[in-house]
Order: sequence, then structure tokens, then C-alpha cells
Amino acid sequence: MGAAADEVFASLDRAGLDDLRWKDGRAFSLAYYAGPEVQAVSDEAVRRFGSANGLNADAFPSLRTFQNDVVATARGWLGADDSAAGFMTSGGTESIILAVKAAREQARADRSVHSPNVVLPTSAHAAFEKACHYFDVESRRVTVRDDWRADVRAMEEAIDDQTILLVGSAPQYPQGVVDPIAELGEVAVAHRLNFHVDACMGGVTLAFMERDGEVVPPWNFRVPGVTSMSVDLHKYGYSAKGASVIVYRDKRRRSFQTFVTDNWLGGLYGSSGILGTKSGGPIASAWAVMRFLGDDGYRELTRRARRAALALADAIEAMPGLELRARPDSTLLAFGAALDPSTDTPLFDVAAVADALWVEGWYVDRQGPPPSLHCTVNAIHDRTVDEFVVALRGAVEKVRASSATGASGAYGTID
Repeated sequence: MGAAADEVFASLDRAGLDDLRWKDGRAFSLAYYAGPEVQAVSDEAVRRFGSANGLNADAFPSLRTFQNDVVATARGWLGADDSAAGFMTSGGTESIILAVKAAREQARADRSVHSPNVVLPTSAHAAFEKACHYFDVESRRVTVRDDWRADVRAMEEAIDDQTILLVGSAPQYPQGVVDPIAELGEVAVAHRLNFHVDACMGGVTLAFMERDGEVVPPWNFRVPGVTSMSVDLHKYGYSAKGASVIVYRDKRRRSFQTFVTDNWLGGLYGSSGILGTKSGGPIASAWAVMRFLGDDGYRELTRRARRAALALADAIEAMPGLELRARPDSTLLAFGAALDPSTDTPLFDVAAVADALWVEGWYVDRQGPPPSLHCTVNAIHDRTVDEFVVALRGAVEKVRASSATGASGAYGTID
């Protein structure tokens, strides 16, 4: 006989004791928190629809309604008109993989491309590498400019008759800056190429920064040449994990994402994405949270996250020994150790700072090159950023005094 429910729940609680304290605002990566009320709405939506199966919306018409409403809302955030169309996916990685897959299929159909390649900056997300690996597409990485933004001229020079897709980010993850989307759009139009803007991190934030009156560089479907975009709802949409949206400028482009077959004994099988069976929980969560927050809720959450990001950036710029990689265009930022002018090497090992912060219960991403620490700042950090600055200052002083070294860490693991 199995264990009693109370025993199982107690074991779950014990297992999570060493996990990130993300609800306390001490995690600058991986988790996003808008407060207990929003979390309760999300959790309840998952509870009610977690076992519903998005594989077949005829059986679960509620999920079709939720998805259509969510995509329509995201379409508005991304500046798309009514001719745009999209689907929900399980996350930014699936959205990106499907954008590459769709571009490959369209290039095969329209141009008989046989050796496809994608032209993208070195700052574009690692999921593009996964997509290229999965679909036998060449990844042509182009070095970014000194300001970490895509080098438009160099990217154009990398294009040939087998190029299927250009990529830009709004913002890119490593340094938190928005690529020159308007200029890349001009290149895409001139070469008649698809152009995907990865707004997984910025699709919500940039939209509401604009609505709040901030000047934001061109980044969405209002730019001619942008043909698809991705935005994650389980990030700054504050929904349950497993909710992202990919939107195409038109239904024909979207059609190259889908898969349909009857080449088996089970009847017609259609799928909008990589997953077959998919839980209705994240779909319902995204729908419920969007409606609970509304525009006013998202505007306030964006203000809080943006305020905290700028406060952290200001503190890092003023802190001896640290160097901000770039002023954040939204709510992502990275920083590292300043260089010793006599040796042109870092003054200390910034990974050791991450170790020291972790001992105090703070989690930041480690990345490179160059060796840097990365903070994904969200609404909860408006309450904790001052405390984090104090901890960061102490960690830097400790590492500089001890000459400690740290582990490089990893953005994702395969354990």
C-alpha cells in the first residue's frame, strides 16, 4: 500500500527546503513572482485544468478558447494586426525551435533550399543552436558590436541564397540590450527573408514600458520585415511554467509550423508544436493571470521590475571593482569585475562573488564570455534590491580580500 497523502506532502516540503527562495525575492533567475494573489490565481487555474489535454481541442474546447484569447492578447502586446496568427507553446525554447522549423519548411517550399542556414548574432539564445542541431540547419553566428548589439552590416554579409532566417532579440539575454530591430528588418525586406524577433524576455515588459511612456527602440511587428516573434508568459507574464506564445505575421507562415499525418493506423493526427499531449494547466494559468491582472496590473508590475533593474544598475556602476556590461534596455542586466589597468585582466574572480552570494541565500546566473554575473529582475525585486546591493557589496569585498576563485556554473544542466 502507498504512503498516506500527508506523508507524501511532508516529503515534498522537505525536498524543497534547499531550493531557491524565489518567493522571497532572492533569486535573480529561473523564477518570477508577482505576489501571493497572482500566484494563487495561477495555481488554481493549473489545479482545475492540469489534467485536460491540449492535444485535442475538440475534446477540450475550453483550451481552444483559452489559447485563442491568450494569443490575441499577446498579438496586441507585440504590435501585430488581425492578420497575424500564432499558437501557445511550452516555453521559449519550443517557440524558437518552431520558428526555425517553420522557416526551413517555408524555404523548402518556396525556394527549394537544400542547405539551410540561419544568420544570428552571438548573443541570440542558445535555443537557436538546439533548433539548428535538431533540424540540420547551419547556425551562422556573427560577432556583436562593442555595445553587445547585433552587427547589422556583418549579418547582412553572412547571408547567401541558402539563408532561411534572420534573428534579433528584444532584449537579448546575456547583456539585456535590444538589437537594432528596425535595421535588421530592412535587411530582411531587401533579401526577402523571414526575420524572427526573440522577445521571450521582453514581449511583456517592453510593451508596458511603452504604454507607461518610456522611449523604447523599435522592437516588434510595427517594424517592416519582422515575420515572427516569441514571448514567454511564464516569465514576465507571471503565469505557470510551460506557457509561451509564438506569433507569425500571417497564417501562411504559421502553417509551416504545424504537422499533420495519417500515415499510421490511428487516424488523422495533427499537432501545432513539438508536444503531443500537453497539460491544459499552463494554458489556463496564462489565460487566468492575464485576466486577473489586466493592463493596469501588468503596467504596475512592469514599473516595479523596471525601477528595481535601474536601481541595481545604478548601484553596480557606483560600486568599486564592478563593471556593468550595459545599461539595461528592459529588466535584464549583467556585470563583471573591472579590469586591472596594468594587466588588462579582471581584478578578481566574479564567479567567486556568486559563490559568496549563494552562501547568503542569493542566486544569480553565471555566464560568459566575458565572465559575468547576470540578474533577471522582476517585480518581487522591488522589495529586495536594496538588501541585495548590500549583500553584493559585501561579497565583492570578501572575494577581493581573499583572492577566492569560484566555479563557472551553467545556465542549464543535464543531470
